[in-house]
Amino acid sequence: MVNVPTAQTRTNSIARIGAQPIALAAVVLVVMLVAAGSIAVWRASTGASSEADRALAARQTQVRAAQASEQLVEKTKALETSQQDSIDQLQVVQDQLQTVKRLLAAQQSDTRRLSDQVGELTGAIDGLRQSFASARSAEVSSPASASPRKTSVRARPRTAKGPPRKAARTPG
Repeated sequence: MVNVPTAQTRTNSIARIGAQPIALAAVVLVVMLVAAGSIAVWRASTGASSEADRALAARQTQVRAAQASEQLVEKTKALETSQQDSIDQLQVVQDQLQTVKRLLAAQQSDTRRLSDQVGELTGAIDGLRQSFASARSAEVSSPASASPRKTSVRARPRTAKGPPRKAARTPG
């Protein structure tokens, strides 16, 4: 069963506490003394310092913060400089790449032009071979029916170029 305090029970407990105000004051005083003692022990153990020491510590903290801020600014500037150098180098590489692309396109154009010229020359050489072959076949078939005196210009033996030789005279 659950006991529910009634209004009369509450009044009786308050009356009992009120009847002994000295005990209540003593308990409150002990709690306050324990709290003050623990604060004093805490300050003593953490090195409670005077106002001048606290101001000095605050100034040192500000100096450290300023130094850290300056270092951060210097590192940021160095990073910006490095980043700008990288951007400049990248721009130079891109310009070189564009130049290489233009040169490559020009070389490819020259290669195509030369390839076309080689093709034309190959066709001309094939045409000359065919005409030479047909001329030879005509020569081979014509000497049998032609007179022995007629010979092709190409078939004649070549002589050394120079002044004509004089016939040797015999004494006589």
